[in-house]
Amino acid sequence: MAIRMQLASYNIENNNAIYSRLSTPTTRDRIVRPTQVQIEHELEVLARVMDNQFAIPVLGWRFGMNAIIDLIPGIGDIATSLVAVYVLISAVRYHVPKITLLRMGTNIGIYFMGNMVPWVGDIFGIWWKPNIRNLRLLHKRATVSAAYERQGRLSDWLFVGGIVAGLMALLIGGLAISVFVISYAFRNLPW
Repeated sequence: MAIRMQLASYNIENNNAIYSRLSTPTTRDRIVRPTQVQIEHELEVLARVMDNQFAIPVLGWRFGMNAIIDLIPGIGDIATSLVAVYVLISAVRYHVPKITLLRMGTNIGIYFMGNMVPWVGDIFGIWWKPNIRNLRLLHKRATVSAAYERQGRLSDWLFVGGIVAGLMALLIGGLAISVFVISYAFRNLPW
């Protein structure tokens, strides 16, 4: 009987110790880690169509509609950058951290500036693939499903608005430089 009482008290003490350890969060438990969030299928399809739709059979290199649209002078760079901005704006609904939104905006800015160089920029755009890069960032950093939260926080919208304004400044600056170079070339060419 005494042995049973000791075992019972031992089990109760052990269980209490286990439960107290389980209920006390450790430092590791206190860190909020994002879980895997389902990204809208339309965004994934858009990114793949724009960056990885076609393959060169022997080499295995992939390219998308970005490469084809970028061949249209002037308009192509703007159109493909606007599609990339759409992916950035969509990221706000997933409550992506601001640093990730900034990285996504930087990916778009690098893509746009790289495409400013004729022909070489198109090859750079095929390699850079901003939509796929931004989709990977979105998969890694999304904290809330878009179906759960249809709106972003006001601070996120303002932050993305600043990023888009910066990208628009890059666009206007790039167009101004292009106009300047073309007009300079036409004025100084021997006719």
